[in-house]
Amino acid sequence: MTSSPRRLVVGMSGSSAPQLGIKLLEVLHQLRTVETHLVLTEGAKLTIKLETSHDPDAVATLADVVHDNNNLAAAISSGSFLTMGMVVVPCSMRSLASIAAGTSTDLLTRAADVTLKERRPLILVTRETPLSLIHLRNMETVTLAGGTILPPMPAFYHHPESIDDLLAQTTGKVLDQFRIEHELFRRWD
Repeated sequence: MTSSPRRLVVGMSGSSAPQLGIKLLEVLHQLRTVETHLVLTEGAKLTIKLETSHDPDAVATLADVVHDNNNLAAAISSGSFLTMGMVVVPCSMRSLASIAAGTSTDLLTRAADVTLKERRPLILVTRETPLSLIHLRNMETVTLAGGTILPPMPAFYHHPESIDDLLAQTTGKVLDQFRIEHELFRRWD
């Protein structure tokens, strides 16, 4: 079998911190080494409007392909559509719960379900604090199914000087999970 195409599914759900997803899309757009397939939930569109100076349509232009979250027949809903995996950034607790339960009620959660069943990397950049036992159990369920929980925990060993430095560090951690080369932060040596 040939290697998978360099396609990455990027989902953005309705959690706070859409800046995390926007930064990832900006970096991938600049790198031009991966074809991005974006799914924005209605909640994501709302938080983009509420928390950033971006318009959701402008954010969508950063992706190579944009899929309607209501279109369960989209290419990314099938395991036969080869990808490197999927990242949901930010990932709301609602999306986490749906992914953990395998309910697949929209394209974002269906694509995540497909990613898990095909044993491809699924990275969830979960956003909530504090965490309830339900959140932790849903994270455990996704982890046991093969997913990776990657909360945006700021690190300071690289001496960040701005919020953008912190966003870049989290973005770099996501890219590391897919073995995508970058120089977004100074690594520990």
